[in-house]
Amino acid sequence: MQSQQFDIETLKLIRNKLEYIYFIAKSNYNNHPELMDTIENLAQVANMFANIRIHELNDRIEISSPEGFIVSKLANAYSRMKDYEIQKDSDFPTWKL
Repeated sequence: MQSQQFDIETLKLIRNKLEYIYFIAKSNYNNHPELMDTIENLAQVANMFANIRIHELNDRIEISSPEGFIVSKLANAYSRMKDYEIQKDSDFPTWKL
């Protein structure tokens, strides 16, 4: 018999913390939109993984198109981080000798 790497109660605690992170990011969107949007999307991706695992442990799958959801949210977060990296590099002053 294979032992479980996750238990349902721990996954629920993880999911609650991710929902809190999502809520804080959503509530503070105006403070730093790009950062909060990225955090929000990553929290949603991680939450989807937790939900899928909870459903698997309960022997039921009810989530429609989790892959599409995860790919779209991750693409948004990835794009934001790439834009940030480009912006950060362009803000760096050029060196003069």
